[in-house]
Amino acid sequence: MNHYDVFNGDADGICALQQFRLAFPAASTLITGVKRDISLLKRVKAVPGDEVNVFDISLDKNREPLEALLEQGITVRYFDHHYAGEAVPRHQSLDLNLNLTADTCTSLIVDRYLNGRFRAWAVVGAFGDNFDDSARKASTPLQLKNDQLDLLRELGICINYNGYGPAVEDLFYPPAELFKRIQPFADPLTFIAEDEEVLRTLRAGSQADIAKARAIKPEVVNAKHAVFIFPAEPWARRVSGVYSNDLATANPDRAHALLTQLPGGGFVVSVRAPLNNKTGADELCREFATGGGRKAAAGINNLPDDQLQLFIDRFTARYC
Repeated sequence: MNHYDVFNGDADGICALQQFRLAFPAASTLITGVKRDISLLKRVKAVPGDEVNVFDISLDKNREPLEALLEQGITVRYFDHHYAGEAVPRHQSLDLNLNLTADTCTSLIVDRYLNGRFRAWAVVGAFGDNFDDSARKASTPLQLKNDQLDLLRELGICINYNGYGPAVEDLFYPPAELFKRIQPFADPLTFIAEDEEVLRTLRAGSQADIAKARAIKPEVVNAKHAVFIFPAEPWARRVSGVYSNDLATANPDRAHALLTQLPGGGFVVSVRAPLNNKTGADELCREFATGGGRKAAAGINNLPDDQLQLFIDRFTARYC
């Protein structure tokens, strides 16, 4: 039997897989990419008798390859918290673990699946996916000191930061390589202590990028919404998601859209609904061809230049 692990290259996907493989050790083929590369199941070349495990990618965006795998008799375990489409597949070979509520993420879904066996990694993933309240609640049984919890939060944010960019070449670490660096460690605090280079590199890189981001003034701003446009630079492509989370945290009653120009034209779009009203981001982004995500946070992989004003109009109308 061959094992395939298919996972989003952000903190939530990596930490979800980390928990699963700590509980069920096995050599596997890793299939991942940048955070926005979610059409991953089509890359799986499994045969009957193989096992495929999926973490933190939308079922709606992977429906056809999922159904093809199931028709071949391939066992699939699926963990996710994104929009799954109107009709969720049912199949004897499919172990489906979905939770679309606005206060959870895939790492916490896996944590429940494993009865909290590797809870600290779930906390890292939740922090990385900007679920601070859920992460802190989940951490309660661990009885961590404040400085330890702060370290887990920083690690989650930094791992998540590493996943942003339209191409793996924009990242400090390819997500598969980053997972392999993390994989030997059952405790993220031990990882931080023993593999100091990763957090040091990501911390320095994110701080430099965020300093540049903070110098960008919004194109549109009021109490209800803000729109930022970033240049076609590697730092801007890396920082967009994390900076969107920072803006959301600092302004919980305001929605944010951060559009980053792509070198070949168009924009990558990150949308954050107000933290005090986590709704509508997924519906807004799905109005555009390459859009998707969840209620609180969503995005568009490639917004054409000629749809820029249309997006701004729809965004400001949605959050007015």
